[in-house]
Amino acid sequence: MKFFVSCAKGLEYLLADELQALGAARATATIAGANAEGTLADAQRAVLWSRLASRVLWPLAAFDCADEQALYAGAAALPWHEHLREGDTLAVDAHVSGEAITHARFAAQRVKDAVVDGFRAQGLERPSVDVEAPDLRLNLSLRKGRATLSVDLGGGPLHRRGWRAEQREAPLKENLAAAVLLRGGWPALYADGGALLDPMCGSGTLLIEGALMAADVAPGLGRMPAGEEGAPLPARWTGFDAAAWAALVAEARARAQAGMATLRPVFHGSDLDSHSIAAAQANARAAGVAQAVAFEVRDIDALATPPQPCGLVVCNPPYDRRLAADGALYRRLGTALQRAVPTWRASLLCGDAELAQATGLRAAKKYQMFNGALECALIVCDPLRPPPREDAPRELSEGARMVANRLQRNLRKLKHWRGGEQVSCFRAYDADIPEYAAAIDVYAEDGGEQRTFLHVQEYAPPAEIPEADVRRRRGELLAAARETFAVPPERVALKTRERGKGGSKYGRFQQQGERFVVREHGARLWVNLFDYLDSGLFLDHRPLRRRMAREATGRRFLNLFCYTGVASVQAAVAGAASTTSVDLSPTYLQWCADNLALNGLGGASHQLVQGDALAWLEAERNRYDVIFCDPPTFSNSARADDFDVQREHVRLLRAACARLAQGGVLYFSNNFRRFRLDTEAVAQFAECEEISASTIPPDFERNARIHRAWRLTMA
Repeated sequence: MKFFVSCAKGLEYLLADELQALGAARATATIAGANAEGTLADAQRAVLWSRLASRVLWPLAAFDCADEQALYAGAAALPWHEHLREGDTLAVDAHVSGEAITHARFAAQRVKDAVVDGFRAQGLERPSVDVEAPDLRLNLSLRKGRATLSVDLGGGPLHRRGWRAEQREAPLKENLAAAVLLRGGWPALYADGGALLDPMCGSGTLLIEGALMAADVAPGLGRMPAGEEGAPLPARWTGFDAAAWAALVAEARARAQAGMATLRPVFHGSDLDSHSIAAAQANARAAGVAQAVAFEVRDIDALATPPQPCGLVVCNPPYDRRLAADGALYRRLGTALQRAVPTWRASLLCGDAELAQATGLRAAKKYQMFNGALECALIVCDPLRPPPREDAPRELSEGARMVANRLQRNLRKLKHWRGGEQVSCFRAYDADIPEYAAAIDVYAEDGGEQRTFLHVQEYAPPAEIPEADVRRRRGELLAAARETFAVPPERVALKTRERGKGGSKYGRFQQQGERFVVREHGARLWVNLFDYLDSGLFLDHRPLRRRMAREATGRRFLNLFCYTGVASVQAAVAGAASTTSVDLSPTYLQWCADNLALNGLGGASHQLVQGDALAWLEAERNRYDVIFCDPPTFSNSARADDFDVQREHVRLLRAACARLAQGGVLYFSNNFRRFRLDTEAVAQFAECEEISASTIPPDFERNARIHRAWRLTMA
């Protein structure tokens, strides 16, 4: 059975890993949650044990919902007397998107009406509404004309642990605190004898969550009524497996008793505000961990060094304007940590990237998280103060010098063009010297520290080349690139790609979490050189994106297989009346949304559609003035039918052309070197002109087959 577990944005991948560790057969991250597969007992285990989840939703029914009548009918069709007892209370939470039903409270009311009317029709006592503590809490999700009704198995928000007796201004939710701890590797550090320190502890959320995590206390135990025997159910849904729940609770209580008995006093908290410290102490007592946590009133500049030799610093410094956050405070924090615990690891939830940089700490990993609606930057530093590098710069070898000379020659050649076109991200080298077979792309940060990054894609060498020669040439290439562009090793992303191989552009590479902003054609864009095979910005399409953006001004723009939505963003920045971006990947649609938001764009005029582009096209009825179609060579996603651009391109182009408005234009591109356009078949429904040569920028002249492109209009 499939069920859905929600969480705060930014925690999706952590949550998916957690659900699988808890026993779910499968869990895949999606926007603000994870889709899981497992039994009802697995879902109940998530209610009791998940530290990251906001809600666990068990589906009862899904149905087409074109309007409020369909919503009422779909809800009324369920046998509610099998889910709810006479006299029980009810609440409905609704989340709606689309045009037919736009008001969540109205949608929730119609579902409630359907339940109540069902009881009345059978002569049963109608359930009453209790929005605070209902016996049964239902959840309605209405999206794209499809409604899903689910039971909220936890009965309410799961971030609550039950111990928060006192809180100060802007407290951190417990599930976000858990994410900060997990990103910092706290469970493993505690197992290795480490300590936990929060120098701006506020009401103690991070330390208390860390102590309960170390003691193996299930988060759901604290939500049970104090003093109640047995295993009280979090929801009185009649389908709840009470026997399985009782077994889960009994196991959790045994584990908690054992963990609390051996919990070490290695938790240290301090804060300048004495009222916050008093609140933290009260919360620690309520959580049962007061004996393990030491709190004191102390200014950050006077931070003491804990007795433990290793550990983790966790901190949620102020970043709300109400709390008077400023860069100077973050600088003081960084300085204090480097002085007091230089060899420790730190996991710091900062207000934004600029405040994170103000700490002066070098982040090994960076993550995006959301505290409510506030976008935050989580940085992990390990160690807090890296040892100074003692290695003096070495003279370049003969081979490295040869590569450096070629790089400098290429830069001189491209200088005039780059200045005239204001190009800050470009290809500087593409196997110019055959022995050094790699592509080197330069990405200049827009704003911030204005750093320069290199994206080095090494072509797989022939099998007959000895491995020792491969390693030597790689080292020489990297040395030449770092010297030419004056970048440290941590700003160089090195990958290996096989020349001439088609495939998906969307593969996950690693999870370093380093992303930054660049600029192209007036649009600001997020790129990530480290976590994926590609960066989020295909540099070779730069001229085509400019052409389409100019033509899209005041018109409707459609971007198929949109990836990170760069073409959509540039069309929107250029004044497109609307943009629609279609992709199968929720990860890349979120990236597209982030790119739009970075440029102050969003709302109903800029739609994001998750789905199979071909299937969506064939069902779509709207018309578009400019369409961009850049499909992968192959795709075998589990969420859609297998795709082969050579096999499917005629069908794809026919469906896309059918969506062109009068006078509209379709731009089709792909990078499959062996691709052959079926001109005869395409000529039956469109006029087609190959424009590849005009779409290859000067920095890709050495690789003129990097892509091919065509312009199609209605025949």
